Amino acid sequence: MTLAVVASRALAGMDAPEVAVECHLANGLPAFTLVGLAEAEVKEARDRVRAALLQSGFEFPQRRITVNLAPADLPKESGRFDLPIALGLLAASGQIPGEKLKDYEFAGELALGGQLRPIRGALAMLLGAADSGRAFILPRASAEEAARVEDARVFAADSLLAVCAHLLERAPLHRVSPPAVAGAPAYPDLADVKGQQGARRALEVAAAGGHSLLMSGPPGTGKSMLAARLPGILPPMARDEALESAAVLSLAGLFRPELWGVRPLRSPHHSASGVALVGGGNPPRPGEVSQASHGVLFLDELPEFDRKALEALREPLEAGHITISRAARQADFPARFQLVAAMNPCACGFLGHPAQRCRCTPDQVARYRSKLSGPLLDRIDLHVEVPALPEADLTSARPGEASATVRQRVASARDRQLARQGKANAQLAGRDIDRFCAAEASAEALLKQAISRLGLSARAYHRVLRVARTVADLGGSDTILAGHVAEAIQYRRGVG
Repeated sequence: MTLAVVASRALAGMDAPEVAVECHLANGLPAFTLVGLAEAEVKEARDRVRAALLQSGFEFPQRRITVNLAPADLPKESGRFDLPIALGLLAASGQIPGEKLKDYEFAGELALGGQLRPIRGALAMLLGAADSGRAFILPRASAEEAARVEDARVFAADSLLAVCAHLLERAPLHRVSPPAVAGAPAYPDLADVKGQQGARRALEVAAAGGHSLLMSGPPGTGKSMLAARLPGILPPMARDEALESAAVLSLAGLFRPELWGVRPLRSPHHSASGVALVGGGNPPRPGEVSQASHGVLFLDELPEFDRKALEALREPLEAGHITISRAARQADFPARFQLVAAMNPCACGFLGHPAQRCRCTPDQVARYRSKLSGPLLDRIDLHVEVPALPEADLTSARPGEASATVRQRVASARDRQLARQGKANAQLAGRDIDRFCAAEASAEALLKQAISRLGLSARAYHRVLRVARTVADLGGSDTILAGHVAEAIQYRRGVG
């Protein structure tokens, strides 16, 4: 047998298209040619595979070797093709039975000594291979990650020798079982935040409806503490949400077993570029908005971010997904994140502070706030001020409600939304708003008055209705009342 075909998977965004690794041996001077639109790290597999085969006690074919990664127009990257290339060469040279290869798919990076190293995106690969009918053999760490896919047949191997022993039926590999679900994730407790009842209420409304939130206040008033406690009051992750979140983190090489079922909290530094926030590169990689899917993206010191980077958030904030387009390829990533941002009222931070004096001129204040565009601010549902606490309130304030208590109300409100419309209120659009956000006559009159006096845009009008629907759900009301609309309008007052 001089030709062997081994199945594997590439990565193209969240998709994992099948790749046929074709290995052919021909007569002629010894050579190793690798074709199929392979990136540099894939081409380097020639040296890794040669060393791994020799160190594992196999014979490296001294013939003209051609390895084709098909389809030829699909870009291939990373060292995931080391294992299938090595197995293809062994099967083509008759050192292992080639007929066994058709029942499996393989992926794994080879060390020079023949050991298998984990790869990036194993969970996404198993999602793509769910309908293939084949089992998957992966490095142990990657197999434990990929086994979380329902009904997946995954086998873990530590070395090339172990894979060959399994194919030769000398030492079968053990199928990896899905790991046991850990206990409830440990989040920071909301009870640690003293005072700030208005901001706590806004945080609860944001959590119940999945709304975005912007907090403005002097330094040290608790904005970052509040943001860090938002994941702890969100409802528990559903299995499909946990699977999608873990798949994105796996693509970025950030998944760890203890993160399963934990809502991500991503807080990039304000020096992050637009590519870092929304994703990009060649090949395209998920950015912060995708890594925060089904969790929280916290942007502290919002005006200090590059304006172009912030403007890139507008589309994924509305759509819930991001498409990265490059000249040669395109990739789609989920971006169902909850935006929480914090900013100071001015450059020095003390505008309106009861004890500290602001050093900024009116022009400096206006220039500082103008770093945030109107369209971006219009897309943020809740605007809330976080004022400085007086000394007496700070020292004598009792701890507020614990996260567990708030989470119960949030989960109850979210259950009402899912039973009524099948999604969170923040995702309502178009006819859904007309159907599910019915308001009584006094509430409609109050909303019309707010539109004329505050000059609300059509987008802001819909966002007020969605927030009012969430406030009504927290209160257990089927109809939006005037009080619910009044509270929602308060969150549209803007910064300062």
